[in-house]
Amino acid sequence: MRQFVYFSSTARTSGNFDINDLMKFGRMDIVMHVIINAFFLSHKLRDDVSLHLVFYGAPDPPKHIEIRVKPETSLSKKDVANLIKKILYKYKKGEKTEVFPGCFIEKKSFLNVIGELVKEGKEIVLLDKGGKSLRNAKISDKSVFVLGDHLGLPKKELKRVKKISQSVSVGPRVYFSSQVITILNNELDLRGF
Repeated sequence: MRQFVYFSSTARTSGNFDINDLMKFGRMDIVMHVIINAFFLSHKLRDDVSLHLVFYGAPDPPKHIEIRVKPETSLSKKDVANLIKKILYKYKKGEKTEVFPGCFIEKKSFLNVIGELVKEGKEIVLLDKGGKSLRNAKISDKSVFVLGDHLGLPKKELKRVKKISQSVSVGPRVYFSSQVITILNNELDLRGF
């Protein structure tokens, strides 16, 4: 299963946001594009992806949302914002809650999410413009790809993750996080993962 971790320093940590004006609410628009590019193909959804979203925005950071789409899941683009809104509303203090099949929420920091993945035997791959070319990088079925929002990862977290990861670049230009996910999915498709 492909795994991605997307960190947002500004994404809302409650369901109290207007789905018609996502840019105003901690750049939730970026979150929606990341979800769409992680799961959506032409006329179907990928069922081989686990997406971890870690939000540090107002009013109650941090929040960790994990989404794993099952083959029978039906989801349209317009449903994505409502899905995240509902998941955030269903947060229960002190619990990891499965809000919908394959959709979980809990209060967990970015470093704790990464730490748990490492304990599970995952290999952390940090997306970094200064990293090794993706085309030449060693990628395995245990790889977890970590990327940040338009502001990047906070310095403290970045420093710690760099110590336990391989840094990889998708190319000479800086892309949107959602585009990076598309490039990674394509590379994994080409490699047969």
